Amino acid sequence: MRPERVYYVYILASAPNGTLYVGMTNDLARRMYEHREGLIDGFTKTYGVKTLVHYELFPTAADAIRRETRLKKYSRAWKINLILSRNPGWDDLAGTLI
Repeated sequence: MRPERVYYVYILASAPNGTLYVGMTNDLARRMYEHREGLIDGFTKTYGVKTLVHYELFPTAADAIRRETRLKKYSRAWKINLILSRNPGWDDLAGTLI
């Protein structure tokens, strides 16, 4: 029997109300390590976007991709309101990943 897969859509921030990044992965702990250590060149490495401030779980990659695409189209204000509704202190949620 195949283990159940989980897919994540996540938002990183450089600081409260700072630069935001929306991404999708099937292994959030690994992806956070890559972001934090700057292992992959790109936006998050260039702008120091390393704090996990929001994430959502999905049962299929298609569902996660759909949500990621929608989030990327939403305004910055909408994304900030989403973060504030669930994480008003802009706490780093990476510690909750085990």
